[in-house]
Amino acid sequence: MLVGNRGFFPDALCREGREAVLAALKRAGIAAVALSPRDTKHGGVETPADARKCADLFRHHAAAIDGILITLLNFGDERAAADAVRWSGLQVPVLVHAFPDSPDRMGVDRRRDSFCGKISVCNNLRQYGIRYSLTGAHTLDPASPEFDAELQAFAAVCRVMRGLRGARIGAIGARPGAFKTVRCSEKLLEASGISVETVDLSDILGRCERLGDRDPAVRRKLRDIEAYVPAGGVPARARRRMARLAAVVEAWMESEGVTAAAVQCWTALEEYFGVEPCTVMSMWSQRLLPCACEVDAAGAVAMLSLRLASGRQSALLDWNNNFGDDPEACLPAGLLESPRMRCQEIIAGTVGRDNAFGTVEGRIRPGPFTFGRLTTDDLAGRIRGYAGERHFEAASLKTFGGYGVARIPALPSLLHYICREGFEHHVAVTPGRVARAVAEAWAVYLGWDVQLHPSA
Repeated sequence: MLVGNRGFFPDALCREGREAVLAALKRAGIAAVALSPRDTKHGGVETPADARKCADLFRHHAAAIDGILITLLNFGDERAAADAVRWSGLQVPVLVHAFPDSPDRMGVDRRRDSFCGKISVCNNLRQYGIRYSLTGAHTLDPASPEFDAELQAFAAVCRVMRGLRGARIGAIGARPGAFKTVRCSEKLLEASGISVETVDLSDILGRCERLGDRDPAVRRKLRDIEAYVPAGGVPARARRRMARLAAVVEAWMESEGVTAAAVQCWTALEEYFGVEPCTVMSMWSQRLLPCACEVDAAGAVAMLSLRLASGRQSALLDWNNNFGDDPEACLPAGLLESPRMRCQEIIAGTVGRDNAFGTVEGRIRPGPFTFGRLTTDDLAGRIRGYAGERHFEAASLKTFGGYGVARIPALPSLLHYICREGFEHHVAVTPGRVARAVAEAWAVYLGWDVQLHPSA
């Protein structure tokens, strides 16, 4: 926390304001690194010497700092605030907050001018090339619920940035030949600090064949699978093969430091190993290690982003069907209620029913959700994306697979955008409302081209 101050404003405003912001951070469960009144006047940053002290403090705690909150209790000193951030050397998100003035307290003893000071601080940050976030309202009382919500949203931005910088996406197997739609540029991802680590599927299958069913790691995975989802009617042979696959892939991901994965889920695994990997992929995502199908590495990055923002599991779905004549409802395929393990009926027609067990079926749990998608635009040399939020509904539907009815405002315009801009048919989702935080991380701090879809 950086407390912006300017000395000719009343001392009481600085003292009271600093304590109010610290109290708000404590309510939000966010630990604060900040100058104390023993370090500088009221713990504020006003002079070059103050800025240097603040920068040194931040640099000393760099490993623990995910973001910087600049709070302006009065107009503040814009140079000192920008210098402190620059001199700290921290490459983390920055949130600029300003205190409000009260119309009935505008005398010389209570007027803040933070409204104006915020504009000046942002001007200087921009000149310095420091990227920053803004609160929804220009000024906010730190005792308000709105400020609490802003802190939580900014914390989500910080989590996304900490998690994506240095992220390692495991690409397990080659992209299925028919799915040119999920091709992506590893080099563009690498330029944003995200590595794609590959392993040949034959390597994975070879390791699986070497493992016996009585191997301790396989037996542990089998117990995990049988405890995870009801599997009545699924042959024991298929469950044991899933356990071997899980044991091998998890060992590889751990050795490579993988934080999300994308798997060649068909058809080689079904034809040559006799199992559908959906259940074990679902288990990894449930454990907050997102796993995308069809070696969709960019989709895995979107899943990881949403998971980091929400702190909950994410999934990769298809934009799959219309829902009758409702222009704002659709059916993505794939966070389920009453899930069960079944045979993947569509792929069974190609590889045989005995080789297609392992999918997870059920209806997506109703409630608010966030959706998002990333794509690497190789021709433009850019990463692009979109994000939005709305609800899964408790609609009655007779179908198969993992399914749910999503109601999204202005869905036709979103679908036009997806098709016109050449996005993939996959979309990442997570429970809760974190679209603004995800879009902020992608657009402001990573510099990607992002559209935030209106939520109402």
